[in-house]
Amino acid sequence: MARTASAAAEKETTAKDNKLKKTAAKKSAAKKTAKTAKKPKKSKKNLVIVESPAKASTITKFLGKNYTVMASMGHVRDLPKSQLGIDIENDYEPKYITIRGKGELLSALRKEAKNADHIYLATDPDREGEAISWHLMSALGLDEEKTDRITFNEITKDAVEKSIKNARGIDMDLVNAQQARRVLDRLVGYPVSHLLWQKVKGRLSAGRVQSVALKIICDREEEIRTFIPDEYWSISAFVEDAAGNGFEAKLYGTNEAKAELKNKADADKVLSAVEGKDFVVKEIKRSEKIRKPYPPFTTSTLQQEASKYLNFTAQKTMMLAQQLYEGVEIAGEGTVGLVSYIRTDSVRISDEAYGQVTEYIKNNIGEKYLPEERNIYKTKKNAQDAHEAIRPTYTERTPESLKASLSNDQFKLYRLIWERFVSSQMAPALYETMAVSIEAGGYVFKINTSAIKFKGFLEVYNRVEETENIAKFPKISENCALKLDRIVPEQHFTQPPARYTDASLIKTLEELGIGRPSTYAPILATIITRNYVAKEKKAIFPTELGEIVNDIMKEYFPEIVNIGFTAEMENELDKIEVGSEEWKKPIREFYPMFSDQLDNAMEKLEKVEIKDEETDVVCEKCGRHMVIKIGRYGKFLACPGYPECNNAKPYYEPAGVQCPKCGGNILKKKSKKGRMFYGCEHNPDCDFVSWDKPAKEKCPVCGSYMVEKGHDPVKLVCSDPKCGHIEEKKEEPE
Repeated sequence: MARTASAAAEKETTAKDNKLKKTAAKKSAAKKTAKTAKKPKKSKKNLVIVESPAKASTITKFLGKNYTVMASMGHVRDLPKSQLGIDIENDYEPKYITIRGKGELLSALRKEAKNADHIYLATDPDREGEAISWHLMSALGLDEEKTDRITFNEITKDAVEKSIKNARGIDMDLVNAQQARRVLDRLVGYPVSHLLWQKVKGRLSAGRVQSVALKIICDREEEIRTFIPDEYWSISAFVEDAAGNGFEAKLYGTNEAKAELKNKADADKVLSAVEGKDFVVKEIKRSEKIRKPYPPFTTSTLQQEASKYLNFTAQKTMMLAQQLYEGVEIAGEGTVGLVSYIRTDSVRISDEAYGQVTEYIKNNIGEKYLPEERNIYKTKKNAQDAHEAIRPTYTERTPESLKASLSNDQFKLYRLIWERFVSSQMAPALYETMAVSIEAGGYVFKINTSAIKFKGFLEVYNRVEETENIAKFPKISENCALKLDRIVPEQHFTQPPARYTDASLIKTLEELGIGRPSTYAPILATIITRNYVAKEKKAIFPTELGEIVNDIMKEYFPEIVNIGFTAEMENELDKIEVGSEEWKKPIREFYPMFSDQLDNAMEKLEKVEIKDEETDVVCEKCGRHMVIKIGRYGKFLACPGYPECNNAKPYYEPAGVQCPKCGGNILKKKSKKGRMFYGCEHNPDCDFVSWDKPAKEKCPVCGSYMVEKGHDPVKLVCSDPKCGHIEEKKEEPE
């Protein structure tokens, strides 16, 4: 019976094959006898979806007429703003909704997707970008069969075309890592913020990472407050060599040990011992040392260096870097992506980029500036290493060649990135050093000096103190006596730790494993916007409100502000990203404990009263002294008699100098475009305004007022262009 069935099946298959062959033969014959010419193949229509119009404009250049490039304008779906948006009872399932205002855009994308033969999702190559692509798949109802995900580290023709050849599906591990972060942040942020609104004041917020950053700043402030300075002394002997060149020799100690001068008596003991004694050279050591170049930028190091040398906030740095990555209009070329992807913790570069930069160095700087072997830098232990370091897309695009096409700030940042990258593949700097030991009265004084023998990478990247302490070498020999000009004892006191700056806080967060490259700028922006911290020059310090919020978080939510706990949570997210952990696991472990702490805080935390800061400004309507309040758009002056008196006006921060025209206070103001300027408090009666901050000093040449320009160091420039006097600003005592 089995054989019969098998034979029948075989017969049926043979019949089908014969039928197919006959059909194929008929089609072939029809083609041969066709009188009309063969019709050309219909070209495929492709849709590429990116996040931003700038990126779309850049990519359009590289793809043919069969490709349409459209922008999603960032995320198209998110958790609702009006509610928690997490179904806690249903295993913490997020409830995504279409973002308000995106309906028309989604309709246009759906229409284009429906007519396309193939769709490429080309959002950024990170967790957030992967999640945006995933949300687009769902919101547009895209067919998986004709939809692919493409990523590229730089927006160049080669990179984009290569990404299309290597198209793939959505990486759900990356998506889930982003979902886990989003859900955790929402589970913490919404209920704790609601608690702060009830118990402290409205418009406050707390977050899983921002609260740790605030704690770090508050802890540093506490260290500064409780710091007790210790006295110590130093002694410098100013000596001359045979040629009359002067050098400073600093007290080291004795031949047995380094001296510790804790008070004046200790210093006087040394001075008595060396008084009238010869200063004799006992030892001269000559040697060479090298200084290796720095690795190319990661997101963190770019933000740090831009803060130190360009005075950019982390937020401003990332905004400019994003513009350079997505593409800038270059004269005669159109929109061009100038740097590689700007959210990275890796210091490696591709072989192609290495080939470009070494060729550039060889042809434009000199072959002697190339190292013997390729410079390879180690990526930090906890780095994800998903992308290359930040670098120019084309090394031959020098900063100067692009200057006319870039804004002033774009140019500064591009130059910083370009110089750092090119120098990273150059030879080390070589120094010749000289260490001189001088003996007098049983004490040893030392001169340490150095000179550059070969500049190496400093030829391109000389932004730090590489040339510090470089002087002429003393013309001396061992056992010769030096002429003592004077000996100077100096009293010092140990200093408290410095307040954090943007640069040092980002460095600390990175070292502690708090947050990731893409989160540093938003963290800083949030705690400043919420008035939890303020800045004076570059130093960040907590406000009264910031310290109140920090105390609440420490008392009622110790795990959230625990540095080790937060860093471990980042590691959990990294495990989800590589697929080694289920994405809801850390949420299930965290939330029950957090929920208990939240209930406890709601029950036990009493209402905190924060008094508004009173000013000298008198309300013209009722005569009360107005107070400083914080609204959605920052600080403003309001009458404390509200609601009886609802008078309010803008608040301008004093600049700390007097008006050169009328002697009133100069205030910091902002133009309609957001640019800072300085104006008199008596405006409109006094019309003094200046883009630059007026200085207290008068010009010693013509008597006009001077203004401050630049930083590190600040220059004082005469306001009268006919005079042109410039001098360096002297540091004011703390």
